[in-house]
Amino acid sequence: MISRIHHLNCASMAPVGSFGGRLMPAQMVAHCLLIEGSHGLTLVDTGFGTADIADPKRLGLPQRRGFRPALQESETALAQVEGLGLHRKDVTNIVLTHLDADHVGGIGDFPDARVHVYGEELQAARRPRTLVERRRYVPAQWAHNPHWVIHEVEGQDWFGFGNVRAIDDDIRMVPLLGHTRGHCGVAVRRPDGGWLLDAGDSYFYAGEKETPATRKPGLTVFQRLMAMDEKSRVANQERLQELHAQYGSGQYGSGQGADGVTIFSTHDKSEFEALSGS
Repeated sequence: MISRIHHLNCASMAPVGSFGGRLMPAQMVAHCLLIEGSHGLTLVDTGFGTADIADPKRLGLPQRRGFRPALQESETALAQVEGLGLHRKDVTNIVLTHLDADHVGGIGDFPDARVHVYGEELQAARRPRTLVERRRYVPAQWAHNPHWVIHEVEGQDWFGFGNVRAIDDDIRMVPLLGHTRGHCGVAVRRPDGGWLLDAGDSYFYAGEKETPATRKPGLTVFQRLMAMDEKSRVANQERLQELHAQYGSGQYGSGQGADGVTIFSTHDKSEFEALSGS
């Protein structure tokens, strides 16, 4: 059972070429979750870790120059866990949406944790097929040989999506393929009975989940360039729009209550601020 959910920003970024927010968001975050529950502490994604801050060059020029991450130690998941008076060894599980560098960098700060990942995603990171895959993954981030827990779809229905239990029925991985080969959302049951859906990089800007959708032109181009399966990416984004319309901002009202689903992207700052209360 989940008792509390913390919203953490584990990487502030200022993308180049935003033109005052017209083409790209002027500021982005790495929105991660810290979940307190009966299984100890669980992280959903980790942003950048202490080793990334100590050696930024390992992230590569496209990441550093394109998104200009702040790379502050105070923003690491480890610093924020300890800032809450908790200990790194209390983090027993980490559930990953995917293995891009700005999502997985902090797993090395929790070497005892089980790291849950969709099987196709781990295979893509270990055996990249394309130039985009070779550049997006940073093997040094998992060189400590983490305790991987590999998942595949088990077929249960979660609001019409296939899914798999990551930890238990309250934390589920929801395949949202397209951005990467094994990209997943992570659904977390709130203490009030409703759901949070961390949609990862299924979309980047809050307007993309609305009906009709609004978009940032530069961000749209970036998503197309980075997608490993553009058709699936677009289809899953449309499915998220439908889910948000019915259970997020539609008849159930802003995702609240036992039947509500609050969807957020990893990188949209406004969604992070609304959920974290900052």
